[in-house]
Amino acid sequence: MSLSDFIETNLSSLVADWTEYARTVSLKSSHLSDTQLRNSACDILIRIAADMRELQTDAQQMAKSRGGRHDAESDFNRVAREHADDRLAHGYGINDVVAEYRALRASVLRGWLPTSPNDATAAQEMIRFNEAVDQMLAESVRQYAQRTERIRDLFAGVLAHDLRSPLSAILNSAEVVLHDDGLSSSSARAAAIAQRGAVRMQRMIEDLLVFARARLSDTLPVDFTPQNVGRICNNAADEVRASYPSASIDVRVAGELDGRWDGARIGQLVVNLLVNAVQHGSGNISVNALGHDGQLTLVVSNGGNPIPAAALPTLFDPLTRENQLPRRGGPSSSMGLGLYICRCIARAHSGTIQVESTKGGTSFTVQIPRFPSPVL
Repeated sequence: MSLSDFIETNLSSLVADWTEYARTVSLKSSHLSDTQLRNSACDILIRIAADMRELQTDAQQMAKSRGGRHDAESDFNRVAREHADDRLAHGYGINDVVAEYRALRASVLRGWLPTSPNDATAAQEMIRFNEAVDQMLAESVRQYAQRTERIRDLFAGVLAHDLRSPLSAILNSAEVVLHDDGLSSSSARAAAIAQRGAVRMQRMIEDLLVFARARLSDTLPVDFTPQNVGRICNNAADEVRASYPSASIDVRVAGELDGRWDGARIGQLVVNLLVNAVQHGSGNISVNALGHDGQLTLVVSNGGNPIPAAALPTLFDPLTRENQLPRRGGPSSSMGLGLYICRCIARAHSGTIQVESTKGGTSFTVQIPRFPSPVL
């Protein structure tokens, strides 16, 4: 009997065997009934048996062995995704999902091998079966990971959004207190420290909100209006000087500096690059803006030790930090989102951002059109 025929003929017993195991990894708080567990296993086995009966060329088999994927909209993948969604909704961990597939594979092969012919055909059928199980497992894991990431991103977005209101109340209250003429010098100093801390927290929350929005929509929302990049760069430099009084920042602008951009986002990009330069560099920091031939080039440079080569491939990735990066001023309160947000802003303006780091210093170069089209 072929393996696919064995699966369909013994579907009930295979499902019962698998359901018994699935119940052992089920959480006590899970409300999955035995019927739901059986239906899930039944759907998976039916799709696997159907897949095994499909003709397959050597090229297709090679593609599968290298991670090739079924058509995303096929019933095969649909069943795998529904299984992952169901398990995630009922509190199963990713290890439990993998364990279920492992148990399913073992149940089928344990029952079929004693009755299978001991020849090349049996070996080929086992290969096809394992390929199908592996592909369905990979699709379930992919779906589970994507859903989990989206839940985390939603949580981050909601948290950042909800924190803005109480933080604004703290900032406004600190501003009122600082304008009290009867405040003692020690109280004024304490209020100023609280205000500066709240401003740093506000920047972190805004970074977290941008991160969540970009992750959830794949693009950063922007609002293009007439702007002057010279004004944006000078305002950004003033903002960073206020937070880091010892920082020496030189702004140089030339060429065609007017365009249509999201002024707040471009300002955020320049501030993030300047803060990065202050925290990780040394010596003077320069901001150079040049508008020419319909393009705007922004370069933020600083002295100091070069960025380690091992850190460069993931430098613009979110929530990553290279421990060997040189720092000034002690530990950072950053969440490791600054450069990621710079990349999001550049892409939202149809532009690019690159870094060059040598013994002579580090330069971040941003290139965007003066009149970009919105990225859809």
